[in-house]
Order: sequence, then structure tokens, then C-alpha cells
Amino acid sequence: MPDFFPLPVFGGGAPLYDQLYRHIAGAIQSGALSPGAKLPSKRRMCALTGVSMSTVETAYSLLAAEGYVLSKPRSGYVCARLLLPAPAAPPPVPEPPPSPDPPRWAYDCSTSAVDTSAFPFSSWARITKEAVYENPGLLQRGHPQGDQPLRAALAQLLSQYRGVRCSPEQVVVGAGADYLLSLLLQLLPEQRAIALEDPGYPAAYAAAALHGREALPIPVDGEGMDPDALAASGADLAYVTPSHQFPLGVTMPAGRRSRLLHWAAAAPGRFLIEDDYDSEFRYASRPIPAMQGLDRAGRVVYMGTFSRSIAPAIRVAYMILPPPLLDRYRSTFSHGACTVSRFEQESLRRFLAQGLYGRHLRRTGNLYRRKCALFTGALAQIPGAAISGAQAGLHFLLTLPRYPEEELVARAAARSVRVHPLSRYCHAAPPLPSTVVLGFAGLGEEALQQAADLLREGWS
Repeated sequence: MPDFFPLPVFGGGAPLYDQLYRHIAGAIQSGALSPGAKLPSKRRMCALTGVSMSTVETAYSLLAAEGYVLSKPRSGYVCARLLLPAPAAPPPVPEPPPSPDPPRWAYDCSTSAVDTSAFPFSSWARITKEAVYENPGLLQRGHPQGDQPLRAALAQLLSQYRGVRCSPEQVVVGAGADYLLSLLLQLLPEQRAIALEDPGYPAAYAAAALHGREALPIPVDGEGMDPDALAASGADLAYVTPSHQFPLGVTMPAGRRSRLLHWAAAAPGRFLIEDDYDSEFRYASRPIPAMQGLDRAGRVVYMGTFSRSIAPAIRVAYMILPPPLLDRYRSTFSHGACTVSRFEQESLRRFLAQGLYGRHLRRTGNLYRRKCALFTGALAQIPGAAISGAQAGLHFLLTLPRYPEEELVARAAARSVRVHPLSRYCHAAPPLPSTVVLGFAGLGEEALQQAADLLREGWS
């Protein structure tokens, strides 16, 4: 061995052969051992390092297998020539600016939160355990659209409660409504523009931008998306929330729904995306049947999720594809796998089949009805306050003309209450003045009362 070759210093918990291998490989990479330099014989290396013959043999074998050294007859091991790029000087790392601490809200009126105390922990734990122990076959790869038993259960549920007309073969299960919307846009390459509600769901605008689509904001009035503005937009694809428009909370009546369906059927390649994100919760009437049930031309893609009815962490959503899009889906995505765990699919199927979901909806529906009445009743005591969109869903609007929108938000924030300005959801249309959006599901009843007291203090 050349005099300049440093001997390894053994230590740590790694095997000795691995330490010796890494030491010699590092010396070759750094140039401490030049190409053609001869390594000591195995016996000599044992004497120099004090390790066993098997340790040296294993290290040399690894070096030879990975091309660091070459074994030459009657010459032993010599270092190979490696064409490694010269190490570049690392760029200077700028000192990151101090980041302000994120605000910690005492009361967050989020529109997407749910009451976790209402989650059926014991029932979910039991059916999850049953799914794991009784179905070892779920470890195998499943159907790309989701397991057939769950799709059958979903088709039956939607037919019974939402008036959706579909077969299990039309159901596609995926990890979240945003993911399915992204998938759907890939199925519709010809529709380069998409009409979106204004104000509307921000994630739909984000999905359009992600897929290079032109987002066309269409005004929303007291009955939902304006059909005249939709017809004038030139779009062949429209995204709507007819059962409970987000964020205004209006319900699209039958006449407006029929006009949108007529628009979709009037030209080839037109489709409506019906996002039924929280139709389970209505406090003044029965749930409105889905627009998809009125579609006779196969132009409505129906989408739903369990994020609000069960919990956001239950990343299970579904869409119902009309036959033309179903054929396209199968030819495009049949090679993939469903993005929802098969064990979670089976747990949800049992939750539906055993009647636990219906029981859970009755319980949470009563809970949210009580919360909504408490929160809106307390806020209605503010002089001049007007509340709208509280007949369904998990959020509502509050308008208070005495303050502009930004001051309503700032006064609430000064008391550690987070509310959302309506302008956050507007794009081309001007927002209703002096209006904020408040969710109530994620706060307990006592917290809602305290938040209402603080808002009354700040806004009165």
C-alpha cells in the first residue's frame, strides 16, 4: 500500500467490512488513490487494519463488484479509472429571513372543518378491524375504479338519497374531490375553457390553471349560475354546485337546472360537472334531488365526497361518469390503481351497508342544525346584520353594512376570531359589499357562543 494511503478508523455500529469498503471507495472517489494504484494484498490488509480475512475479502469483493477496483492475475487489486465530474463549489446559502409566527386563532370559523367529537370512533374501529382480519385478499391490487362492492353500495346510496341514476360500473372512487376533478379534466382534452361559478370554489380555479384551461368566471345570482352568461361564454364545460352553491349558499331551482341541462345537450361535447359537496345537511327542507337524475342526454358528471359528512381525513370521493366518458376513462386509466386503500374502501362499504352512515348523518345533522341556529341567532343580535345561506351546509354569509369587508375581517382578527372575506372567492364579479363567510361545524357549542360574543363586541 502506498505510504500516503490513510488507514481506516473503525467505529460506530456498521459492520467492519462495510466501513473498510466505504473507506477505500471514498479514497478512490476523492483521488487519494489514483487510477492504477495497487491495493495491499488481503493478508497485508489484515495485518495493517487488524481485521479478519473474511472482512477484507467481503470488502474487496464489494469494491470489485461495483467497479471501484479491478482484479488482475498475479497483481492483486488495482484502482479503476472513474470518470467523475470535478466537484463544484457549493453555492452560497442565503440566510433565510425570519418568518413570522403563524397566527393562532382562538376561534377559526373554517368552512371545511367538521365536529370531530361526532366521529363514530368505536364503530369505525370495529369495522376497520373486521376489514383487515376478514379480507386478506385486500392486500392484492384492486380495480382502478375502486372495489366493486363499494361502488355498488355507493350507487344504491345515491339512488336512494340523491335520485342519482347510475350503475356501479359508472362509479369511480378516488382520494378526494380535487383529485377526481383533475382526473376528469384529463378526460376532456377538447374542452379548453371551463365555466366556473363566480364567486366559487377556489380549488376548481386552481385545477383549471394546473391543466392549462381557460377559467371563465360566470356570475351567480339568487338561483345559481347565470345560464345566459354561460351560453355567451363559449365554454363547452361548466362546473356548478347546484344543491348548495359555494360560497353563497343558494339552491338552484328546477327551472334553472333545466336550462343548464338544455345548454349541455344543445351541442356535442358539452358537459356539466355537478359537485354535490355537502348536500347531506339541510335544515329547512329535505335534500334536493341531484341534477344528474334529470339528465337524459348523458351530459352530467356527478361528484361527491365524504369529507364533510364523515371527516376530511377520510379521503374518499367519487364521481359518476356518463357512458361516453366512462369508455374514455377505461381506455386511458385502466392501467392504474385506485388511489384509496382497499382496506379503507371496505371499511366504508361496511359503514354504509350496516346502516351506520345513515345513523351518523342523523346525529350530525341534528348537531349542525343546533350549532347553526345558535351561531346565527347570536350574530343576528348585532344591529344591522343580515344572514343568508344558513338553510343548508356548514357555512353562511353575514353582511354588516356599517363596516367594509376588510374592516370586518380585521376587527374579528383583533379578537382572535378568523372569518373569511367573500372577495376571497370572487374573480371577475364584484363581491357583495361588507360580507364575510363563516363556518360553524368545527367549533363546539360553547366556543361558538364565545366567538359570537367576541364578534358582537368587535362589530357593534
